[in-house]
Amino acid sequence: MSFLDGKSVLVTGATGSFGKRFVRTVLDQHDPKRLVVFSRDELKQFEMQQVFRDARLRYVLGDVRDKERLYHALDGIDVVIHAAAMKQVPASEHNPMEAIRTNVMGAGNVISACIDQGVERVIALSTDKAANPANLYGATKLCSDKLFVAANVLAEPQRTRFSVVRYGNVIGSRGSVIPFFMQRRASGVLPITDPRMTRFWITLGEGVQFVVSSLERMRGGEVFVPKIPSMTIMDVAKAVAPECRTEVIGIRPGEKLHEIMITPDDAWNTAEFDDRYVIQPAADWWNRSAYLAETGGKPVEEGFMYSSDRNPNWMQASELRALLDSEPVEL
Repeated sequence: MSFLDGKSVLVTGATGSFGKRFVRTVLDQHDPKRLVVFSRDELKQFEMQQVFRDARLRYVLGDVRDKERLYHALDGIDVVIHAAAMKQVPASEHNPMEAIRTNVMGAGNVISACIDQGVERVIALSTDKAANPANLYGATKLCSDKLFVAANVLAEPQRTRFSVVRYGNVIGSRGSVIPFFMQRRASGVLPITDPRMTRFWITLGEGVQFVVSSLERMRGGEVFVPKIPSMTIMDVAKAVAPECRTEVIGIRPGEKLHEIMITPDDAWNTAEFDDRYVIQPAADWWNRSAYLAETGGKPVEEGFMYSSDRNPNWMQASELRALLDSEPVEL
């Protein structure tokens, strides 16, 4: 029996790439009592309704900035996946208060509403850009991560559990460079910020399964980080459009040469498992030794850093091409 069977589940930002795949996976592989699509885009909800026809689905228009609307939407909900966010780096740099209102204040609203409504478990989606952030988007997501970890103290009487999932670029999502490269193929030229650039990569399906597995094993306060492969931007270009030439345009403001998912400062509290790392909360209410003993996790070495350029796991262009043949890409 699945943990989600018989549960009422709500997904914020559910009309995005992750949300739609999560909804399809949960409906196909689990048996929730109710699955609520919560988002602010009425057109995307209408389009989603034409594709997903299931009596267990509910569609609720709302914004995470609106705490009252969240409060009503969460009535009777057992599990929340918080995927709503402002995600574009340039847009966040140029509209900083909008990113803060959605990614930070919106996170606070989700936390308060979940506690008030007695939600059992909450998973918030994060990003590799939240570790040692170099742009406002990453900074807001780091702040959001901290809010969700600390929320376990606020929720103690009701014991709503809050945890975070952090992973890298998603193959096939609208926000990744892959659909951009696909759109530029007709021009014969792909713009490359820096040929040395590396990124972590995960498929939508892998991301959804990782969230579900983390939901089942969470105790409240962990940041779950999957072990996933890296690729250089040049190999991505070769996989998507081998016939195109490349043109180096330089790194954009707020962009990193390599991404980090676990910093050396977080290594003190990081446990390693076969398929993931878990950053434990650095808090007096968390028993690190008991967690390691009960779960079989192993401490990482002092100074450990999980970065896209030092990753022992690399994906080749041929492997990405095979994935693109099987994974739908939103253009």
